[in-house]
This record gives sequence, C-alpha cells and structure tokens, in this order.
Amino acid sequence: MRVVAALGGNAMLKRGDKPDAAVQLGNIHAAVEALAPVAAEHELVVTHGNGPQVGLLALQSAADKSLTTPYPFDVLGAETQGMIGYWLLQSLQNALPGRQVCALINQTLVSAADPAFAAPTKFVGPVYAEAEARQLAVARGWVVKPDGPYWRRVVPSPRPQRVVETRLIRQLLESGAIAVCAGGGGVPVIRDEGGHLVGVEAVVDKDLTASLLAESLDADALLLLTDVNRVMRGFGTPHAEEIVHATPAALRAEDFAAGSMGPKVDAACRFVETTGCTAAIGSLHQAADILAGRAGTIVTPTGRYAAEGEA
Repeated sequence: MRVVAALGGNAMLKRGDKPDAAVQLGNIHAAVEALAPVAAEHELVVTHGNGPQVGLLALQSAADKSLTTPYPFDVLGAETQGMIGYWLLQSLQNALPGRQVCALINQTLVSAADPAFAAPTKFVGPVYAEAEARQLAVARGWVVKPDGPYWRRVVPSPRPQRVVETRLIRQLLESGAIAVCAGGGGVPVIRDEGGHLVGVEAVVDKDLTASLLAESLDADALLLLTDVNRVMRGFGTPHAEEIVHATPAALRAEDFAAGSMGPKVDAACRFVETTGCTAAIGSLHQAADILAGRAGTIVTPTGRYAAEGEA
C-alpha cells in the first residue's frame, strides 16, 4: 500500500514539554518506533506539524535586536522543515537500515484571495495562561485564542491548493524511498502577477496538506496521527463516546472544534470523498494497528472497514 502518515505536534512536543532539542528528539524516536512497522511493509510518506517550533522561532526572531525586522513565517516554516526533517530522516534511517529516506523542504501553493488571511485560526508557539497571552497580544500585536485550558497565538491558515514538489515526491516513492515532506503543511507561497512563487505570512494546516498530497500521490490510506485514540462524539461532555467507523457524511454532521479536531476530520473526509479510499484518525503509537483496522477512527465511503490491501 501507499500510505501518507501525518504526525501531530505531539510527535515532537507533548503539552507542557520544554522545547529543548533533546526532548523533541526523544519524542521523534518514539514516533519512528511506531512508524517503522508501517514503513517496513508499505510505501510511506511522512508529514509533520511545526506549530510549537515555528512559534518558538518567531519569538526568538522578534527578540533578536540585530534584525531590522523579524523573519517572515514562510522562512521560519522552511527552517522548521529542515530541523524536524533532519531528526525524522536520521531516526528512520537508524530504525530501517538499508532503506533510503529523503527529507524535503516543500512549498505549498495557496490563494492570495483566501479569506483566512483576514481571520487567523492556526495555533503556533507555546501555550500560555490567559492573562499572559492577552498581555503578549497587546505587546506584540498578536491574535490569541483559547486552545483547551490554555491560550496560544493564532496566524492565518489558507487552504492548500497544491504541493509544488508533488512530482518529485512521487519519484522518490517509486524508487523505494521513504519521503519526509510537507512539514508544517509546507512553506506557504502564492504566484505573483509574473507567475513567480512568493512566500506569504501564514501557516498551512498540515492535515489538509497531507490530504491533498495523499490524493495527488494516489495513496491507498491517509493516517492522521495525534495524541487521542479515536475521534470523540460530544467531546468534553458527560455523553462523550468514541467513533470507531464513520462515513464522511456522518462525520461532517458532527460538531468539532475548528482549532483542533476539526481540520483532521475535514482532511480525512476530503480524502475519502475524493478518492474512495480509507482515512483514519488515531494515536500515533497505534499507527500499525490503525492501518490494520484494529484502532483509531476509520473513515470509508460505506462506513465499514475494508481489510488491509483492499481498495
């Protein structure tokens, strides 16, 4: 099978973790341990988040008095792709001796007219108590919103139109390599009036990019891997229950938070609606079981699980 696995931010940093390199590397080793059985049996593309990392770099850049202006978000996104891609590349090589692995810096095309630029929703950076977040918003000109019990900075998140390097990623897969790509949703770019690619100040949702990429690569399965075992109906209420199997229509009829589970559900539904293949949302550390249908929330056109290897 050809599998696209989108790693959530917890693959590098769990809530409350200090963003030290050693902490992130330890978490990545654990993530790769879960992905290795999938990579050993299937073609694999790995995408990843970068919210905490790009937020941290933005803070460092804003505080650097040697800079006339802070680095823009497209540049910071490219920096995080290089850093996280290196860690994943090395860890996958060590876990799968002899397997070729390539980490790419990718651009993701978005529309300059996307309404997201006027309504920031994408969480970046560390979590704060509400009072501190509001103080930072005033001091730095940020937009902040609640993220569970904490508060975080939000930036525009335009919808991805295409991963610019899709053909190259396909060539890597066809050669037998594992591709680590589209980190943080890819570096957001638009085409100017001359047809040239230009970076923009935004962060593309990694799950929506993973869905688009999986569709473009003719993937058989899209795994959206996070820190919960399954999607929950009525999350946070006394009547919460796990969703084991679902159709896209059934999932879209539910109400999910726009800043957390909502984009994952949308990405899963879009992939299944467009391709007729299988998407799943679940715990990173159950990746192999999710692909085999033994864990996670499985999304198919019929709402029933198709055995591994079936279309």
